[in-house]
Amino acid sequence: MALTKTDKEIDSMRRGGALLSRALRATVEAVTPGIMIKELDAIGEGVIREGGGTPSFKGYKGNPEDSPFPSTICISVNQEVVHGLGDRTYKLQEGDVVGLDIGCWFEGLCTDMAVTVPVGEVTPEARQLMDVTKASLLAGVAAAKVGGEIKDISRAIETYVTPYGYGIVRSLVGHGVGHAVHESPHVPNYVSERYPHVEILDKMCLALEPMLGMGGDYHVDTADDGWAILMSDGSTSAHFEVTIAITKEGGAEILTPLPV
Repeated sequence: MALTKTDKEIDSMRRGGALLSRALRATVEAVTPGIMIKELDAIGEGVIREGGGTPSFKGYKGNPEDSPFPSTICISVNQEVVHGLGDRTYKLQEGDVVGLDIGCWFEGLCTDMAVTVPVGEVTPEARQLMDVTKASLLAGVAAAKVGGEIKDISRAIETYVTPYGYGIVRSLVGHGVGHAVHESPHVPNYVSERYPHVEILDKMCLALEPMLGMGGDYHVDTADDGWAILMSDGSTSAHFEVTIAITKEGGAEILTPLPV
């Protein structure tokens, strides 16, 4: 599986990313106290299919023995970091913080993106957590340059987050994307010698996705459903993600424009 994409493939990912962004925008606009999670999922899936795409998460298996993921969107609430099941009947409550993570196939290529948004009025602390998570993502995008290293992205994200004291989830990382939902290389949100030195190549496509916990701890647990990832300390979390294409000529282009 190639680490880089052709110009034609990047163009398909650009169109698929625009479709994915529209689907996520429609979902975000429907977030309101009282709406059921599964209703949000149906909105996102409808936009993707109407636009000629196919949800990339629905039916996904991380391992052959896993149960297939049941929904189009990973919908994660409060202490749920990622992979919350989108087929639940839970009604969002005033003050909740909800993460919406969505992916699709379009013209044979895959894109991936996520935002975290408030449900009605939230605390100033929750608002700041979301703002910092988004800003750290954009710092990572700015650091992605051909000839640099993946560690430059990791360092930019970590450097932005550190003054706020949030926990940077370590067991989940960004990744290559395009030919598959998850590709090499890993893109951690912190600097660690656990990960090899990987040069950023011309026409490399990556999904950057910082995940932060308000409590300052980075440990997570898996829910009983086998999918949702929860902050171990029970603190509120936030997650933002974009798919980017990195080229010599254009730098890092966001292929999945954020709706918020």
